[in-house]
Amino acid sequence: MDVKTWTFLIVGLSFALYIGIAIRSRATSTGEFYVAGKGVPSLANGMATAADWMSAASFISMAGLISFMGRDGSMYLMGWTGGYVLLALLLAPYLRRFGKFTVPDFIGDRYYSNTARVVAVLCAVFVSFTYVAGQMRGVGVVFSRFLEVEVNTGVIVGMVIVLIYAVLGGMKGITYTQVAQYCVLIFAYLVPAIFISIMLTGNPVPQLGLGSNVLENGVPGTVSLLDKLNGLSADLGFQAYTDGQKSTIDVFFITAALMVGTAGLPHVIVRFYTVKRVKDARISAFWALLFIAILYTVAPAVGVFARTNLLETIPNKEYAALPAAKSEGGWFKNWERSDLIAWVDKNGDGRIQYTDGKAFVGKPSFRENDQGEPLLGKHGERLLANEKTAGANELYVDRDIMVLANPEIAGLPNWVIALVAAGGLAAALSTAAGLLLVISTSVAHDLVKRTLNPAISEKGELWTARIAAGGAVIIAGWFGINPPGFVAQVVAFAFGLAASSFFPAIILGIFWKRANLYGVISGMIVGIVFTSSYIIYFKFVNPDVNNSDHWLFGISPEGIGTIGMLVNFVIACGVSLVSKAPPAEVQDMVDRVRYPRESLESADS
Repeated sequence: MDVKTWTFLIVGLSFALYIGIAIRSRATSTGEFYVAGKGVPSLANGMATAADWMSAASFISMAGLISFMGRDGSMYLMGWTGGYVLLALLLAPYLRRFGKFTVPDFIGDRYYSNTARVVAVLCAVFVSFTYVAGQMRGVGVVFSRFLEVEVNTGVIVGMVIVLIYAVLGGMKGITYTQVAQYCVLIFAYLVPAIFISIMLTGNPVPQLGLGSNVLENGVPGTVSLLDKLNGLSADLGFQAYTDGQKSTIDVFFITAALMVGTAGLPHVIVRFYTVKRVKDARISAFWALLFIAILYTVAPAVGVFARTNLLETIPNKEYAALPAAKSEGGWFKNWERSDLIAWVDKNGDGRIQYTDGKAFVGKPSFRENDQGEPLLGKHGERLLANEKTAGANELYVDRDIMVLANPEIAGLPNWVIALVAAGGLAAALSTAAGLLLVISTSVAHDLVKRTLNPAISEKGELWTARIAAGGAVIIAGWFGINPPGFVAQVVAFAFGLAASSFFPAIILGIFWKRANLYGVISGMIVGIVFTSSYIIYFKFVNPDVNNSDHWLFGISPEGIGTIGMLVNFVIACGVSLVSKAPPAEVQDMVDRVRYPRESLESADS
C-alpha cells in the first residue's frame, strides 16, 4: 500500500479509538468534566500528563529546531524538562492539597478576590489560546502532506475530532484518550528513530547512536556522526553543528522562561487534581517524568539524523533528476506540494544550492494557473509569489517538517511514514484537548459559576462548559490557520506568557503568607502586558528589527517571559508589603496547604 492509504488506515483507526474512549467515558457531572471525578490511577494519570505535556512542539517541532539550531536547540530540552521537575517537586503536591478545580480557582480563593479570579481567567485563556495555536498548526502540517489536503482543511478536520471527544468526555474522557494517545505517539517516535539509528550507526539505541561512529561498508568507521554532520555543515557554508550562534544571555533567559512557564501552565497543573490523594499526585508526577524522558532523550538524536540525511540528499542535486514518484523516494517533490519546502533557482544552473541565509523573503506562496496546476520555472522549480531574494541560498525548509519527513528521506517503509503521521496528530490533539478544556473550565466554573452566576445549576454549568469548549475550538482553528510562527516558537511564546503571569502568583500564594490580592493582581497584569507587548512588537508590529541589536539586553521574544516574571515578582512583593496584609483565615489556609494538620498541632504545642 502507498503512504496515503497507510495514513488513512492508521490515522482512521486511531481517531476511532479516541472517539470510542470519549463516548465510553463521557462526563455526566461537572466533577467528571473538570477533574475526572478525582479517581484517575497514578500510572494512567502519569501517562495522560505526559501526552498532555508532549505537544506538537515536542513531537514535531523540537527535533526540527534542534536539527537547524544545533547546540542552541538544547535550551528547549533543558527548559521543558527542568520545568516539569520544578512543577512536580515544588508546586503539584501543594496545589493538589488545596483541592480546587483550576488555577484561577486557587488564585481567586487564595487572594480572596473575584477580581483576582477574573484576571487569572483572562490570563489562562490568553496563554491557552497562544499555546493551542501551535497545536492546530501541527495538525494542519501533518494533514497537508500525508492526506494531501490543504493545511486549512487539515486544521478543520482536527477541530472536529477535538470537539467530539473534548466536549463529550470532558476531563474524564480526555484523560483516558490521552493514555491511548501517549502509546501511539511514543511508538511512532521511537520506531523510525531506531530504524535510522541502525542505518546510520548500526546501533539500535538512538541515544547511543547519536554518539557513535557512522557505518562504512556496513561496519563502524572512524568518523563520529556529529563530526560528519559538522563537516557537511561547514562544506555548505553553515556554522559547525555543535557550535552555538545565540548569545549566552539569550539562551539562559529562554531556558528560564521555558522552565518557569512550565510550572505555570494551567493545562498541566490541572492534571494533578484528577488523582485521589496528594501522595498519588507525587507518584503520577514520577511516572509522567519517566514517560516524558523517553521522548526527550531521543529528540537530539532524531534532530541529528534528520539534518544529516537532509544534507546528504538535497544540496547540489539537479532538481530534474530528483524522483517525483512516491515509490521511488520522491520525498522532496511530495513535500514541495504541501508548500513546506521550496526551491527557487537563482543562478539558473538547475541545481539546488543550499547554504546559510534566507532563500527568499516571506513565506512560500506558490503560483498556479487557471487549472490549479503549479507554474514551473525554467528548470522545473515552482515559482514563488514572494520572489524578493537575498544571498545565495535557494532552498526553504520549514522546521516543522523535519521529524515528519525524516522517515521518507531515509527511505523507510510506507507504514512507518504513516505511523509518524498518526503520532504527530496524537501529540497535537492530546495537548489541544487539554488546553481547550482549561479554557472551557475557566469560563464555566471560574467566570460563570464562581463570579457571574453562583446560583447556576450543575446541569447548566456543564452545558456552559461544553458550549465554551465548542467556541474555543473554533477560535483555536482560526489560530491554527493563521499561526504566528513555527510550532515550537509559538509554544515558547505561550510559556513566556505563563511565566510572566501565573508562576509568581502561584509561588507567592504557596510560600509567602504576606502576598495579598493587590500585589498579585498588579503583578499579573503588568507581567503579562509587558511580555505580550514585547512579543507582539518584535514579531508582528516591527518584525524587521527582530534581532539582537534591538532586543532589550539582547533577549529575544522567546526569552522575554523571564524578565516579565521578574517584573511580576517585584511588583507583587512591593505592593503586598505596602498594603494591607491578607486576612488571618487566608494565612491559616496557606499553612494548611503547606503543612499537614498534625504538623501544625505539634508546632502549636
